[in-house]
Amino acid sequence: MAELLEIIMLVCFGFSWPMNVMKSYKSRTTKGKSLAFLILILVGYIAGIAAKFLNPVYMAAFAEKWYVLFFYFLNFGMVTADLLFYIRNYRWERKEMTKHESAGDR
Repeated sequence: MAELLEIIMLVCFGFSWPMNVMKSYKSRTTKGKSLAFLILILVGYIAGIAAKFLNPVYMAAFAEKWYVLFFYFLNFGMVTADLLFYIRNYRWERKEMTKHESAGDR
């Protein structure tokens, strides 16, 4: 039952990350995003993955329960993609700001 609840949690989080990634991709802005939040979520997923690998009971049944780790890695990948778009958008915003500042000096 505990694994089922954990999977439900991971799936619920997993459905929201693709929407965030698409928003980051399309918006080309960091507005409404928090770098600290994204990093904390990544650290949380790393801790969850490490906990699974360090749990001897889980590892003994890994052949039957591999799918739990799959969802952790899938969500980790989504958050990583969102972080990469954050970095892209941040650089794009800085470039645009510099362009506008230099145009204003003329």
